[in-house]
Amino acid sequence: MATRLPEKEIVVIGGGLTAGLVARRLVPAGREVLVLERGPDWSGSAVGELPHQRDELRWSTYRGMTRRENVETYTLRHSPDEEALPMRQLLSFLPGFGVGGAAQHWNGQTWRFSESDYVLRQHLTERYGAKSIPDGMTIQDWGLTYRDLQPYYEEFEALFGIAGKAGNLKGVRQAGGNPFEPWRATDYPLPPLEMSEASQIFKDATGQLGYEAFPLPAANASRPYRNPDGMQLGQCQYCGHCERFTCEANAKATPASLLFPLVRSRPNFELRAGAEVIRLNTTADGTRLESVSYVDVATGQEFIQPGSLFVLCSYTLSNVRLLLLSKIGTPYDPATRTGTVGKNYCYQVTSGLNMFFPDRYINPFMGAGALGFVIDDFNNDNFDHTGLGFHGGGYISATQTNGRPIDTRRLPPGTPRWGSAWKKANADWYLRSMSISLHGSNYANARNYMDLDPDYKDQWGRPLLRITFDFDENDALMCRFANGRMEEIAAAAGAKIISKPNVRKSPYDTRQYQSTHNTGGTIMGADPNSSVVSPHLQSWDVENLFISGASVFPQNSGYNPTGPVGALGLRLAGDLLSYLSDPRRLG
Repeated sequence: MATRLPEKEIVVIGGGLTAGLVARRLVPAGREVLVLERGPDWSGSAVGELPHQRDELRWSTYRGMTRRENVETYTLRHSPDEEALPMRQLLSFLPGFGVGGAAQHWNGQTWRFSESDYVLRQHLTERYGAKSIPDGMTIQDWGLTYRDLQPYYEEFEALFGIAGKAGNLKGVRQAGGNPFEPWRATDYPLPPLEMSEASQIFKDATGQLGYEAFPLPAANASRPYRNPDGMQLGQCQYCGHCERFTCEANAKATPASLLFPLVRSRPNFELRAGAEVIRLNTTADGTRLESVSYVDVATGQEFIQPGSLFVLCSYTLSNVRLLLLSKIGTPYDPATRTGTVGKNYCYQVTSGLNMFFPDRYINPFMGAGALGFVIDDFNNDNFDHTGLGFHGGGYISATQTNGRPIDTRRLPPGTPRWGSAWKKANADWYLRSMSISLHGSNYANARNYMDLDPDYKDQWGRPLLRITFDFDENDALMCRFANGRMEEIAAAAGAKIISKPNVRKSPYDTRQYQSTHNTGGTIMGADPNSSVVSPHLQSWDVENLFISGASVFPQNSGYNPTGPVGALGLRLAGDLLSYLSDPRRLG
């Protein structure tokens, strides 16, 4: 028998980045906020203390801060006519687990999406014609524009102390920054991270080819920094323990270091860790949420938590699954292309190659999560796609994130996988190799979506989320094109040995890490017939439910999604205050 608890004003499901942004705004405004997080509260634990923080085996190899497959996984098939099977290891992407979510173990690469990203179908139609968009490419506009989000990008970058160099201040081109970035009102709060040897090699090579390389925008503080809320960041030590780790120097911006400390001690805020939300409970007419049901993972006891306003802020895949389990909205049907929940699941197209320099000293151990230089010439629609046969693109970069001994072993093609020759190659090339990579867009496809699996269930007896996904011809053509540009850069760099780039192709292989940039499934838009939430992130079906995170992206850009997730979260916080003062359909 479930225990019914006293009502809370605002119930937030998921304790990650957007939950922190919402609480930061609503709690000081006097609103009562409860955050339900199914993972642990990492504060005060070994995750951030030396020497435990540097434990590569625990946090990186065994993925100690991410969701465990024996608790919940997903099933995957490559097309609707295949049988789905469970992912026995979550290696392709790393869902966050615990307070702070995936923004605790992220690298810190922080972008603004291009102006065309928000009106993508309109933009491509106007530039190339409607017939240039394949029938199966179900891209759509967001229902808002870059101008709507620009002030929230500014606020997010100030809160998280982003280090970088502006390329476009109020429409005026700035030397040293990204020549393709959308206009911004101010420069980054912090100067760029230091230039590494790998970045210098990349910058010189791309300059020879006529490209303008610029520093990667980073949530790794290049200097000590105090944000507008008075929260302090330390200076990056270039220790190479960013992705899959927290930061010993408190230099990486995270929800646990910058957002939740602002509200933890307030009487109108409560965070319940170890609370697994299993269902959203609607009123009899289905138009409002009345409560959520959750299980205390330590005891197995079930609780019912009533509320007035609900905000779904969990991981992309969890947002979608909770809606489907709770029968909120119409599930997407790929055969008829009707329904919206689960529609437009997108990922990221990535690729890379390795370069070896016998006469250059490149120390990979001096790294940071977003330490690198980038060219944006072949991202999104920054170049003319006429006659290329594909849309989209990606940024090409030389990033130096780590040289940890278990993970980082760049070896020339043909090196034996064990024995004395393998050992010698490691010794010869560890300090004299680097990589360049592609981080590319993934546009929506009618055959890529999410629904509930009819066969596999979790420990609570609920169906697992089923992912139907594969890279399509657009992805493969785009990747081959970008790989050609990477090979040109490697040749210009003068590397003695260059590995062949990997071409992202079908079938999608979950055994290789690619990114934790899953998007879609609860997509936003101005039309309730083709979207789950409005441009204000309010559910079209349930008025007092708002949804945030990358699940609202109609498709995925070539950039990392954290910047727009943060901007949307800040905008949502203001909309929630407006709704609480006058509950209604926001417009």
